[in-house]
Amino acid sequence: MLNKLTFTLVLSVCAYFITFLTVQAQPTPTPPIPVSPQQPRAVLPPKPGEKVSPETPNIILIVADDLGWGDLGKYGQKLIKTPWIDKLASEGMRFTQFYAGAPLGNASRSTLFTGQHTGHTYIRGNMAASLRTVDIVIPQYLLGNAQYETIAIGKWNLGAKGSPGEPKKKGFNHWIGFVDQAHANNHYPTFLWRYEPGYGSGTNKYLAQDGNISVPYNANGQRRGYSTDLLTKAATKAIGIYKPQWYRNNRPFFLYVSFTAPHINEALHQKTGNGWEVPSLGRYGGERWPREKRSKAAMITRLDSAVGMIMHELKKHEMDEDTLIFFTSDNGPAHEGGSNPSFFRSAGPFRGTKGHLHEGGIRVPMIARWTGKIKPNTISNAMFAHWDVLPTILSAARVSKPREIDGISFMPTLLGREQKAQHEYLYWETHQYQYGSRQAARKDDWKVIRKTLGQPLELYNLKRDPAESQNVARNNPEIIKDFESYLRSARIRSGLWPIRQPKQTASKR
Repeated sequence: MLNKLTFTLVLSVCAYFITFLTVQAQPTPTPPIPVSPQQPRAVLPPKPGEKVSPETPNIILIVADDLGWGDLGKYGQKLIKTPWIDKLASEGMRFTQFYAGAPLGNASRSTLFTGQHTGHTYIRGNMAASLRTVDIVIPQYLLGNAQYETIAIGKWNLGAKGSPGEPKKKGFNHWIGFVDQAHANNHYPTFLWRYEPGYGSGTNKYLAQDGNISVPYNANGQRRGYSTDLLTKAATKAIGIYKPQWYRNNRPFFLYVSFTAPHINEALHQKTGNGWEVPSLGRYGGERWPREKRSKAAMITRLDSAVGMIMHELKKHEMDEDTLIFFTSDNGPAHEGGSNPSFFRSAGPFRGTKGHLHEGGIRVPMIARWTGKIKPNTISNAMFAHWDVLPTILSAARVSKPREIDGISFMPTLLGREQKAQHEYLYWETHQYQYGSRQAARKDDWKVIRKTLGQPLELYNLKRDPAESQNVARNNPEIIKDFESYLRSARIRSGLWPIRQPKQTASKR
């Protein structure tokens, strides 16, 4: 639980959430794409005690940072306790073959929000870059006639201040979080980046906010405002204030909560040898593990408690049946800062970690809960990826799927219906200076990886060999030929992300 001092801080940080406590505070954003007209509906005040429900669900998208497939109890974790996320899975659907958009965070988040895989989305690596004006993302589709209130909290990394990709230009009406990757890595930030439009007039005028706000209790080396706690309080306050209300036409909300846990603080690691930044070791204080392992476990359990607080807030407002929740991670577990994911088997039974195209780097948890719609405690072994989240959200919001995306809606799977639309291939590419460009693709149980430009493809059968321990390319020339043909057409050229050799720049391909 937050102490009184931290609670006071967070209330001040989240003061902008008072906007919708007045009837006058109703934004009228311009839709970024054409939408079909809908008939206006009469909205009457509820009777005393009557529950107000939106016509389409509230949607909460929770993304963890560097959380591995095997870091959760429901995915086989034995040492780290995650009771709340496990409960979320028990009350909904857990996916076993769900993939990140990329093995690195920025590119993965780009696929998540644009619905395009890394052969098509604009951001394909971790080099600082911004989404363009032409890149339309989830909250922009949810504006217009869908009339969702859109809130983003936490880590963005798809456009810095003043760029075309900053959150307020990408359809978020309200935003509080981190300026960039370096800012997000400090779990005791001294400031946060906040955006809140101004509404009303005269004595009811609420002034716009756009810029940094200080976190005074982390000033001068103090460490009393932990980022996971701050983001959690912002999220729970947002749920309470932006819940559907009759005087706002029962307008649902889309809430994106992007936690920075359990990402390591690399600067702290360089200084102390332990970059897993957490206020307390909690239940792991007495474990005879190396301190950094106890810190990582405590960090993940604190993240789990944060998810539990969001779940509790929904239940408090009787919104479980009105809210679709997604929980996932941006990529596999990190191996940076002296971390050794094998200690907890954070990648599960898979080979590879963050930055790699083996399963450990890209296969991630995905849990979805929609009480009354998704059958509890169900498991899906179907093959989906982050670029499928956008069309699935649009399906829930009754917004038409755009043509120019790679994703397919897995709403039929969530609702226990026949999943007619399925992927023939999944595609990934990643670009890192030291490794050059790498590609991977999956079709049915077969997966290929090209680790360096010019090298032959490696081939694995994931059903027989989920650990990708046996390269069987030599024995399957026809399958290799099929993948080679696909890889030639899977990407469009990119000036920022050309296919290149390690440590050198190649011409566009």
